[in-house]
Amino acid sequence: MSPLSKASVLPAPAFASAVSDVGTTAASTRNVPRVLAIAGSDPSGGAGIQADLKSIAASGGYGMAAITALTAQNTRGVSGVHVPPAPFLTAQLNAVSDDISVDAVKIGMLGDEQVITAVRSWLEKVRPGVVVLDPVMVATSGDRLLRESAEAALRALLPLADLITPNLAELGMLLGEPEAVSWSEALEQGKRLAAGTGATVLVKGGHLDGDDCPDALINTGGLLSADVVVVDGQRIQTRNSHGTGCSLSSAMATVQARLGDWEASLRAVKPWLAEALRTSGQLEVGSGNGPVNHFHHLPSGGLTSGGLTPSGSTTAALRREGDFAELLRAVAAAELEAIFRLGFIKGLTDGTLPEKEFAYYLAQDAIYLNGYSRVLARASALAPTESEQLFWARSAQQCLEVESELHRSWLSTRTVQAELGPVTKAYVDHLLAASASGSYAVLVAAVLPCFWLYADVGETLHAQYVAAGAPAGHPYAEWLRTYADEEFAAATRKAIGITDAAGLAGSPAEREAMVTAFRQSCRYEVEFFDAPRLHS
Repeated sequence: MSPLSKASVLPAPAFASAVSDVGTTAASTRNVPRVLAIAGSDPSGGAGIQADLKSIAASGGYGMAAITALTAQNTRGVSGVHVPPAPFLTAQLNAVSDDISVDAVKIGMLGDEQVITAVRSWLEKVRPGVVVLDPVMVATSGDRLLRESAEAALRALLPLADLITPNLAELGMLLGEPEAVSWSEALEQGKRLAAGTGATVLVKGGHLDGDDCPDALINTGGLLSADVVVVDGQRIQTRNSHGTGCSLSSAMATVQARLGDWEASLRAVKPWLAEALRTSGQLEVGSGNGPVNHFHHLPSGGLTSGGLTPSGSTTAALRREGDFAELLRAVAAAELEAIFRLGFIKGLTDGTLPEKEFAYYLAQDAIYLNGYSRVLARASALAPTESEQLFWARSAQQCLEVESELHRSWLSTRTVQAELGPVTKAYVDHLLAASASGSYAVLVAAVLPCFWLYADVGETLHAQYVAAGAPAGHPYAEWLRTYADEEFAAATRKAIGITDAAGLAGSPAEREAMVTAFRQSCRYEVEFFDAPRLHS
């Protein structure tokens, strides 16, 4: 099989990236979700309503806010809480929903029983499509944010939520049990809460010890692909975690309003939040537990009359060759890191990957290649020069040749699941949407990760395979050898150069659209590599 063709088809995904923009796919329910946060205010800006609005914006939504409580707090703790009369909260909620269609609601700090009752009555009347409840009871600093007399009312509110996102202390409190001290105990508590409420529960491993930081979606009613869906992650060593729970829950509400799939939403949001924690020190806010960096995925610098300018520089500075490509490389960095943490990649490298997972991967890749070839053909049709037309046309042809070769060789000798998988469909739908946009620049940005990320992953895997002495009997040796192909590396450089030139020539608004399309394709690259584990 030609490594060039294979590479041009590569699989894969993952929030506007950051998180932030999850892009438009067939599963999307709304391009710019209108998300209402119902929570307390944090004057220091790191948690509560302030964190919610930042997360909603970072996730590509339009944020609205109804204030349940005023707090006096900073990065060192909470020194005071004032809860306005519940009827005024009702007035806020009605003012929003009487005029604006609310696509998703995130509920945070509620304060007392009267406030909870007001929110419950409004939810029962309006019935928003997505309701995420972050049962804010105890702040990260240890300060109590919910009166004990209101705990029963909060428990009664839980069945109205689609997703509940407690930290481990709150999970135990909701069940009337001690806080879990291990991941297995936390999962068991999550199962009990999900069964008792009918909602999906997000169990978070951030407060446990160790280098790993898993999260799990739990629903015992058949709404997920399994009762427990675990999304692995690495712990980010930082003291700046103020508002992490608020940020996660509001981002989940926003992304879910787009994707309609809790698993896909978590896989989009989690890498974004990890990077927000990793880059939090850049903010230099406060002397205690500082906030996360919600907008790490956006270029630094400022706004111009035409919109955000990439690379933290002016539009003029972007006229240098390579500037836009460097911006895209920064966007892709977190997704590449996520790919190398996947069990699929580790198993492929050391040869322990179950054959059924590899078979699923190849079968989905063959399906993907067929759709990808159509998108590349569209790029050829839109290309402004003969050289670029020929490049995309040859790439489209190679995709079809690889798909045929996959079926003639490896797949034809095995029984594999040939149905279109959900990640494959979402990825191809995203690319088809980009091809239908009419913008050549946006389209080439969307197809680039299938070259760029795959080339980087392939080069690293091949190097590791060779460094290990090319062990005899490795079941995927032939596959790994193809990854070092110079022809594909040259094609990748060509695709990067085309995209860089299109970005430099485009307007600030078009560059923003390119970054969004590129970022979403990067996310799908991650999800594509992880899909075999979920569906084999």
